[in-house]
Amino acid sequence: MEWWQALLMGIVQGLTEFLPVSSSGHLMIFRELLGVDADGFLDFTVLVHFATVLSTIVVFWSVIWKILKGIFKFRYNDETDYFLKICVSMIPVAVVGFFFKDFVEGLFGDSLLIVGVCLCVTAVLLTLSDCFADKVGVRNHYRNGISWWQAFVVGLGQACAVAPGLSRSGTTIATGLLCGVRRDSMAQFSFLMVLIPIVGEQLLGLLEMAGGGESFGSGLGAAPLVAGFLGAFIAGLAACKAMVALVRRAKLRWFALYCLLAAVAIFIFA
Repeated sequence: MEWWQALLMGIVQGLTEFLPVSSSGHLMIFRELLGVDADGFLDFTVLVHFATVLSTIVVFWSVIWKILKGIFKFRYNDETDYFLKICVSMIPVAVVGFFFKDFVEGLFGDSLLIVGVCLCVTAVLLTLSDCFADKVGVRNHYRNGISWWQAFVVGLGQACAVAPGLSRSGTTIATGLLCGVRRDSMAQFSFLMVLIPIVGEQLLGLLEMAGGGESFGSGLGAAPLVAGFLGAFIAGLAACKAMVALVRRAKLRWFALYCLLAAVAIFIFA
C-alpha cells in the first residue's frame, strides 16, 4: 500500500464512518478500485477506525467529560442514567461480537455484491426514517430524551450493522427516529454509543495480533499508517460535526439516494 492510497482510504473512512453510507462497505470498494493488496489491510482498518474514535471523542469531549463527572458522583443523576442507557444499547452488539463473530464474518465475507445489497437496505432504512419518523411522533418525555427500550432497539440496529454496506450510523439513527427519539438526541446518542464497542473491538484485534507474534503494520510500513491515521482523524472531525447538524435539520433521503446509486454501480461493474 502506497502512502497516497492510505491517505485516500483514511479520508474515505473518516467521512463515511459518520455519514450514513457505510464505512466498511466504502473501504472495500476503494480497496478494489485502488488495487490495494490484502497484506496488512486488517491492521490498516484497525488503525483508521481508532482514528475516527479519537475524532468522536474530540467533538463530544465536553459531553463525555460531563458524563464522567456525573458518574463519579456515585448517585443516580442524568449523567448516570445516560451512561446506563448507552450500556443497554451495547448489549446486542456485545452478544453478536462474543458469540457470533465468526459466523457473521463467514456469512458476509468480502463480497462486493453483499455490500451492494446492504447499501440498498441502508437506503430503505433512511427513506423510512424520513417518511414515517414524524408520523410515529416524538416521545420526548423520557429522561435524556431516550427511554430504556428505545436504547435497546437502537442497539439491535447497531448489531445488525456488522454487515459490510449496512451503515452503522444510518441504521442506528434511522432506528431511533422510527422509535420516536428526537433528532438532536439521536445524533449524539448514536455517536457516543459506538465508542466503547469500537475501542473494545480494536483492542481485541491488537491482542489477537500480539498473540500470533505479528507486529502491528508489518505489511505496510510507517508512511501509509501515518497517512491513513491523519486522513481518517481529520476527515472524521469534519464529518462528525457535519452529521450532527444534518440529522437535526436535513432530510436523510439524499444519503439514501447516494447509497442506492452506489449499490447500482456495484451491481453493474462488480
